[in-house]
Amino acid sequence: MPEFWTFAVARDDLGRTTVAETKTPVLTDGEALLRVDRVGLTANNVTYAVLGDAMRYWEFFPGSAYEIGLEWGLPPVWGFAEVVESTVEGVTIGQRVYGYFPPASHLVVRPERVDETGFRDGAAHRASLPSPYNAYRSTVGDPAYRADQEDLLVLFRPLFFTSFMLADQVSDNGFYDADQLILSSASSKTAYAAAFELHGRGHRLIGLTSPGNVAFTSALGCYDQVLTYDEVSALSPVPTVYLDLSGSPSTREALRAHLGDGLVRDIAVGLTNQIPNAAAAGEVFFAPVQMRKRRQDWGRDGLDQRFAEAWQRFAGAAEQWVDVEAGAGPSGLRDAWLEVFHGRTSPRVGHIVQL
Repeated sequence: MPEFWTFAVARDDLGRTTVAETKTPVLTDGEALLRVDRVGLTANNVTYAVLGDAMRYWEFFPGSAYEIGLEWGLPPVWGFAEVVESTVEGVTIGQRVYGYFPPASHLVVRPERVDETGFRDGAAHRASLPSPYNAYRSTVGDPAYRADQEDLLVLFRPLFFTSFMLADQVSDNGFYDADQLILSSASSKTAYAAAFELHGRGHRLIGLTSPGNVAFTSALGCYDQVLTYDEVSALSPVPTVYLDLSGSPSTREALRAHLGDGLVRDIAVGLTNQIPNAAAAGEVFFAPVQMRKRRQDWGRDGLDQRFAEAWQRFAGAAEQWVDVEAGAGPSGLRDAWLEVFHGRTSPRVGHIVQL
């Protein structure tokens, strides 16, 4: 295996992959080199690729930086990395950070706003991209970090951030005066983490999932009721919020037909279905928007503390819900990608790849 490499997928066929050897990075002043160490692969990463053009996810780690053709894209992954070279004061060799990475052995960053909590990548091509994805958290200054929870953090933290902010937005808006909330792809990590946050607040939570996932989803205890997609007609015709995590046009149409004006909010949260259906939704949820609001309301430290408290509550339950499946190197990354992309991963399985 070469020392420096990148994994990529064909932008017009996400099931076609390649691994390319890359040159040894040469740093300039103001840069640091991170060795990507441990990453996770979930349906969330497939969503980044499906929406790579529409939501600019391909732009975070452009193939040109890794000397691969424009037909290839680097689907971003979340995980941990270590600083192996640095020209920046306050960014030290051996420092371990959590953040958003290319599916590659290394990443060159231009650290800015360096403090005890970490830094932001100030690379010019990332300046206009959503700022939460440009933050790298030092494990030393992260209130949510525990060394014994690294795998859970890799698998769930980005999803839980979305879930936490989604639940917060729903709560912040008084549940949109609805009596019940419906979540599709209810067995997905993002869905059940949001349900975990919303459960017990006085509103009925209903999960929609495929027949094969009903038992797993019901056993989580996050939902008051779990139905299959063809059981939509069993829903009570009361004011309802639909949190769409599947992107399935037929599910949305069935809910609209059954609930009519009772469907008071229809919110697209992300896509596990290959058909980008967000345009058909009443609105699209984007976690950084609610995050910016709460940073204004609570301040950065206040938001971090609330997130850390919610994370620790969730992590205590989630460790019973996931079986880690470990892989290594570019071949492990490819295998995990194809498993998730083709929908062959059990909801209990979480793919971790040691690079």
